[in-house]
Order: sequence, then C-alpha cells, then structure tokens
Amino acid sequence: MRATAVALLASAVACSGAERSAAERGRLVYQQACISCHNPDPKLDGAAGPAVAGASAELITARVLRGEYPPGYVPMRDSKLMPPQPYLEPELPDLIAYLAPAE
Repeated sequence: MRATAVALLASAVACSGAERSAAERGRLVYQQACISCHNPDPKLDGAAGPAVAGASAELITARVLRGEYPPGYVPMRDSKLMPPQPYLEPELPDLIAYLAPAE
C-alpha cells in the first residue's frame, strides 16, 4: 500500500512539470498525502490533524520525517497520531514552500 502511495505521489509531482513553482508542487503533495487527516485548507483544523499553514520548515521536517516535534518546540496539543512519513522526504522542500508562513 505504501509503495503504491509513493509511486502515485512521485508520478503526480513529476507530471506537475518544472514550470510549476515549488509551492504549486507542494500543494499537490499536500492534497495527496496530508488531507486524509488535515483539512484540505491548511489554514483550518482537519478531522485528526491541526491547521498547518504557516508551520516552520523545522516543524514540518520533524513531524513528517520523524513523527516528533523539534527540540524546544511546545505543541498546542501533544499528539502522537501522526506517523513518520519518510517517503515524503524528496517532496519536503515543495511541501514546506506551500505551507510557508506568509511574509
């Protein structure tokens, strides 16, 4: 199952083309890998996961790759629901670009 998800995700991102921005590619990653728990609108809480828009690169990396919080980070809710998803590592820069804090 996970291998199929990885293949589909990689295919979708690859088909997105180089002409798409990192944030646009990240939106595709988010839609395919995150909205089962997080809201389709990353500014809103989801069924199991909190709103993630504006999350720092450090937080996204720690949660996605290791399922933990970065050192010194105090979570609003200390949830252990999110499993590590290391297969997303190649798409992490795009996901971070999509969820980046507004400037």
